[in-house]
Amino acid sequence: MAHAHANIGAAHYAVRIEAGGHMIVADEPRANGGADAGPAPYDLLLSSLAACTAITLRMYANRKQWNLNSVTVELNYSRTGPDERIERRLTLDGALTKDQRTRMADIAERTPVTLTLKRGLPIHTELVSPTETASHAAEVEDRLDEALDETFPASDSTAITP
Repeated sequence: MAHAHANIGAAHYAVRIEAGGHMIVADEPRANGGADAGPAPYDLLLSSLAACTAITLRMYANRKQWNLNSVTVELNYSRTGPDERIERRLTLDGALTKDQRTRMADIAERTPVTLTLKRGLPIHTELVSPTETASHAAEVEDRLDEALDETFPASDSTAITP
């Protein structure tokens, strides 16, 4: 199913992430000692939830053939002592009835990422040798190079038109 690989070197605190064949950089904001080179970990968590919510609602509206122009998902994470919460606000642009809007809000509460976050899940941690990690990193680099060559065929002169 889903897979991600992250690597951090000596730089504070930029992390190179490969997820689903895509490169992402995560970092901490300057206030936390990072260079703000990418979203912070909680921003990535909220991004996953926002993307899943928007995609699920779009799929549902398409399947029902509802007149939905766009979905905007705004999320805020907060922590007060031991209590954590995510506030989600949906903007549904389109000619939807009150019942359809209510149904979309109900669907948002049951997206795959929403359900995973609500129920929690076990996380198993295993230590592996640097040799195993280096071998995997080389495989990832090769796959990324291949993907970039296919996406940006700069060495293919026929792909460049004057």
